[in-house]
Amino acid sequence: MSGHSKWNNIKRKKEKTDGAKAQIFTKIGREIAVVVKMGGGDPNNNSALKVLIAKAKANNVPNDNIDRIIKKALGDGDKNSYENITYEGYGPNGVAVIVECLTDNRNRTAGDVRHIFDKFGGNLGTSGCVSFGFKQKGVFVINNEDGEYDEDKVMEDVMDAGAEDFSMEDDMVEITCAPADFSPVLEALQNKGYTFETAEVQMVPDLYTRLDDEDQIKKMGLLLEKLEENDDVQHVWHNWDEPHQDDED
Repeated sequence: MSGHSKWNNIKRKKEKTDGAKAQIFTKIGREIAVVVKMGGGDPNNNSALKVLIAKAKANNVPNDNIDRIIKKALGDGDKNSYENITYEGYGPNGVAVIVECLTDNRNRTAGDVRHIFDKFGGNLGTSGCVSFGFKQKGVFVINNEDGEYDEDKVMEDVMDAGAEDFSMEDDMVEITCAPADFSPVLEALQNKGYTFETAEVQMVPDLYTRLDDEDQIKKMGLLLEKLEENDDVQHVWHNWDEPHQDDED
């Protein structure tokens, strides 16, 4: 159920065209530039930068690109001034959606996000209208299609790294931790040789909402897709219990 949903969401994000991958690189690059300007270019002294470098590597951003972004931000080569804005709203049938943006034009972004919600059967809400139903968690997802990771070994490593919990299903391992522990857990797991499909602090829903109507399912999928395609949108969190691909037939 929720595990399938989360893994489906990850696979949907991973199965991108080259153009979409380039957009992911750009979005992560924007995040890196902002945290470098705020906290410096040394990941050992800037935990936010360390987290984003791990996220960049999980999304196959080349090391040369990461280094170039950091150097550009340190040299003030990027003159744009970005601000973080979070929007909350509802998809079809009341699915909760949180949209985190990084923008240099608040009015443009607000108009774009509202238009996408309206077009695909949703509506933009007020601040706090859905976020109470989510909790921040550090989430690490590891591909285990070749069965490389044994459950007993993963359990030992997870406990040793200071993480809270883990699950193994659908050829993947998911490890979770408290947000404050993300950086030390990340470093401990990397030192043990783990590489990640995703590694980031996420907004994880307490409960999931299922859609059974085909039109609502289609609109919800398009709502998420169009939000993620917007250049100003950095993250989209939701509580849709997405159908497992095997269940869609």
